[in-house]
Amino acid sequence: MIERYSHPRMKKVWTEENKFALWLEVEIAVCEAWAEIGEISGEDMSKIRKASFSPERMEEIFEVTHHDITAFLGSVSQSLGVESRYLHLGLTSSDVMDTAQGLQLKEAAKILEEDIAIAISALEDKAIEHKYTIMAGRTHGVHAEPITLGLKMALWLEEMKRNAHRLAAAKEVISVGKISGAVGTHATVPHEVERLACDRLGLTAVPVSSQIVQRDRYAQFVTTLALIASSLEKFATEIRGLQRTEIMELAEPFELGQTGSSAMPHKRNPELCERICGLARLVRGYALSSMENVPLWHERDISHSSAERVILPDSCIALDYMLFLFASIMKGLRVYPENMRRNLEITRGLIFSQRVLLALINKGVIREEAYKMVQDNAMRVWEGEDDFLNLLKSDERISNLLSLSELESLFDYSYYLKNLDQIFEVLGLNKH
Repeated sequence: MIERYSHPRMKKVWTEENKFALWLEVEIAVCEAWAEIGEISGEDMSKIRKASFSPERMEEIFEVTHHDITAFLGSVSQSLGVESRYLHLGLTSSDVMDTAQGLQLKEAAKILEEDIAIAISALEDKAIEHKYTIMAGRTHGVHAEPITLGLKMALWLEEMKRNAHRLAAAKEVISVGKISGAVGTHATVPHEVERLACDRLGLTAVPVSSQIVQRDRYAQFVTTLALIASSLEKFATEIRGLQRTEIMELAEPFELGQTGSSAMPHKRNPELCERICGLARLVRGYALSSMENVPLWHERDISHSSAERVILPDSCIALDYMLFLFASIMKGLRVYPENMRRNLEITRGLIFSQRVLLALINKGVIREEAYKMVQDNAMRVWEGEDDFLNLLKSDERISNLLSLSELESLFDYSYYLKNLDQIFEVLGLNKH
């Protein structure tokens, strides 16, 4: 059964209310830093800590100023007395906005890390459960040699672990603040205030800035989200392919009473996986916008700002949902081993062609000659003449070199499972 999505934390991170609350948190943290170096009295600081804002009053001021930070400061100042003069002392708007955004991105990254951990756990379970569930490996969409579903899941698992490492690195890069004043010179706010404020907020102070935190940091974060989304699309596309009617080896969960088509009652469509694929395209588009935000005019312009109001919350919310959806699919994944075995056999033994090739080479046949001998018979199977083994038995070029028992021994699925334990040991999965 697919769990209903109920993850309000990510949405809350990107609400206007939370953004304004973080702006206030940054302003107060900076005042605390000024107080720590003796520029604000304890009495004034105790009043500043009780500051508040009114979204309604902000809207009224904004109608006049057309500037969100000045509207915010106007509202906050009205909750204070003369001590309001210390608000925004030496700061520029981006000191507050970018530092608060660093807090938002850090919290969003934490949620995504939790999401990835859940997906990794679901993949581990499936890899172990289906370690020996044999199926056709496919290259170019054509049967190659046997693999197992567990091996496929282990491959996805390792990719998600790499994505977890990438996200951790990106989180560190964006968990920063900037309190350096206009154009980053620290002329109006000393380094010590920046360090103290950022420490209080749990952020790293950037070593140098212009008027803004540099957007290559944000580009690294959003492109990391796009890469994770692309991995999810890869997995979802594979499930979609294996859910095709003529294959039907895997299927996403389908609940009692669910419908797949308004016209055709029989339909069970991979619509959840298709949803993941569609959203991945969206997140990759956001990655392009994030990279286009890197080159700005001089010490900054605000061409990045309008794009970021969309791409940062949307990419985080979309990936949060995609990870939730993927984990739910994996937990409820329907597996059809009997169809896997049936599909393995539809090429009537052709998947063992390399084993025959190698056996002939081991008998002393030159590779090119051995390849032609095997391929001649394989092509006859494709044309529907007979089973591969029967044709090999009747080919004197081969039967004179390989006995009946030797030939039959080559057609053994267990041959392809012999190194699974070693692979799973390398991946640390055998201990489970």
